[in-house]
Amino acid sequence: MHLCVSSYSFAAAVRAGQMTQFDTVAAAHDLGFSAVEFTDLCPDPDKPATQREQVEFAARLREEAERLDMRIAAYAVGADLFKTGDEAEAEIERLSGQIDVCWTLGAPLLRHDVCHRLDAKARTFDGMLPTLAENARRVTAYAAGLGIRTCTENHGFVAQDSDRVERLIKAVDHPNFGALVDVGNFACVDEDSAAAVSRLAPLAFHVHAKDFVFYPFSARHAGGIETRACNRIEPCAIGDGNIPVEQCLAILRRAGYDGCVSLEYEGRGDCFDGIRRGREALLRYGVEA
Repeated sequence: MHLCVSSYSFAAAVRAGQMTQFDTVAAAHDLGFSAVEFTDLCPDPDKPATQREQVEFAARLREEAERLDMRIAAYAVGADLFKTGDEAEAEIERLSGQIDVCWTLGAPLLRHDVCHRLDAKARTFDGMLPTLAENARRVTAYAAGLGIRTCTENHGFVAQDSDRVERLIKAVDHPNFGALVDVGNFACVDEDSAAAVSRLAPLAFHVHAKDFVFYPFSARHAGGIETRACNRIEPCAIGDGNIPVEQCLAILRRAGYDGCVSLEYEGRGDCFDGIRRGREALLRYGVEA
């Protein structure tokens, strides 16, 4: 397994105006990483970018990565594939444009969400599943033509449980579509991370490593993220929380996963310090620099 860092880890510094998304390539290099992934390219933080602007920006990022001998491992974007008719066509067209951005980056993998909320009419995840699977299959078929694999992450509360992600991948039924296994995100739906990772490890195309401090409902903790069961989780540096990150990596390694492990830092403290500490922890856990 090989060490990577997500540009999202630098989000606090980017929001504060200390650096730009373009600067994250050099920052990752200076922190000792040889691979980086990007999330939702936006060359100007003050306005949404057009797809053409994203393609042009992607070309600049790729050039910068090549200059620093850095690899761009993945590109992650938001999506909502619970759509039919013209709305589905528009979303698939938009995601196809994001695959073109991914191709320009030189990244071999695109991660996209599948939905943001439980649909009131469908009522259950299984009620949404056929539509989600059909649209994800069309997206991955387009990506396959460009030599890019696609995956979805355990993310967004609805398609987040390991069994739901597994059922989605089975329903899509395309060898070009798999899972981005985020070892920390299972806590958002109160699922044991080690058990969840053991279910999805054979389907992993990419991995995110992050950590959370867990606060049960009885603690009345006011910060962080509220889980599905009304507990709380507070993002922190890898090694400082309750997620068994090392065990999760061991499970992935046993399953034969040998791809990138991308560090995500979401804590309140200085992001550079959190990234450094997380990198040191992942190296201790056997991830190769």
